[in-house]
Amino acid sequence: MKTLVTGAAGFIGSAVCRRLLDKGDTVVGLDNINDYYDPELKYGRLSQLGIGKDDVDWYKFTQSSTFERFSFIRMNLEDTQAMQMLFANGGFDLVVNLGAQAGVRYSITNPQAYIESNIDGFINILEGCRHNKVKHLVYASSSSVYGLNGQVPFSEHHGIAHPVSLYAATKKSNELMAHAYSKLYDLPTTGLRFFTVYGPWGRPDMSPFLFIDAILHDRPIKVFNNGDMLRDFTYIDDIVEGIVRICEVIPEGNKDWDETNPDPATSPAPYRVYNIGNQQPTRLMDYIKCIENAIGREAKKNFLPMQPGDVYQTYADSSALGEATGFKPDTKLQEGIDRTVAWFKQYYNL
Repeated sequence: MKTLVTGAAGFIGSAVCRRLLDKGDTVVGLDNINDYYDPELKYGRLSQLGIGKDDVDWYKFTQSSTFERFSFIRMNLEDTQAMQMLFANGGFDLVVNLGAQAGVRYSITNPQAYIESNIDGFINILEGCRHNKVKHLVYASSSSVYGLNGQVPFSEHHGIAHPVSLYAATKKSNELMAHAYSKLYDLPTTGLRFFTVYGPWGRPDMSPFLFIDAILHDRPIKVFNNGDMLRDFTYIDDIVEGIVRICEVIPEGNKDWDETNPDPATSPAPYRVYNIGNQQPTRLMDYIKCIENAIGREAKKNFLPMQPGDVYQTYADSSALGEATGFKPDTKLQEGIDRTVAWFKQYYNL
């Protein structure tokens, strides 16, 4: 298999690249290495894949010094001409699109970045797959698409008509766009709704990083909605395993699909969406306790109201993923937090 992985310098993307390489695939990684958060962390992830910071340049393929079957290119997804050339010359069998402008709160203040990357960029991915005989497109969606839905656990069979952030709206749009291409062009597409991913090499704008950093440096942590929230925390290794397994499950049309009672998760077209979550929602205060246990220090807490764009709880029903792949995430939160804290201390020499 020759696979294109976008977002290859990102938290999930870099880990997926490594897992695919270990499996024997030839992988091309793509990322624009933007400054939404510290680019040095992104270069650090790339270094684990044998890509040196000084060797990376725009629109230039860099060969890994560690993996002979890995190369990397710095490029914007929304650069239509460059993307057309990449696909035309790439010969990709599989595309794993993990590149996107991330973050719920950032979408409130910088909405245009989400349209450019998540909408304009995604149409370039779809067009590239359509015109170049890609066998399967797997792309990142998000648990945030469930929005105002209060029915838990969240199921792919639920409607997602009420997103509460532009980020969530772009991810819902990706699912709609993918379905249109699946139906029009018989392009197999699979969307993956990730639930609160955490672990070593994680994003510094997310709570594990923010809380660990604050506690280790004796700063207070911000506890939103006065601690009354639940999240379905999912460890990075479980996310990667789910992605790699689902890549091999190419969707076919649902022959039993009922147009009078349409199922949002399937289609008569080769289209599918899956949740990837740990199926064990954790109260925010219990999650903070896990971090305190791992560090051995109690956090100073600054209790605040709910932030715009946030939801009260996330809770995945991952049974469909289990049925399709034989795998369901199961890493215990304390175990995953212990590993994350250990990595953080090592990476930052603390």
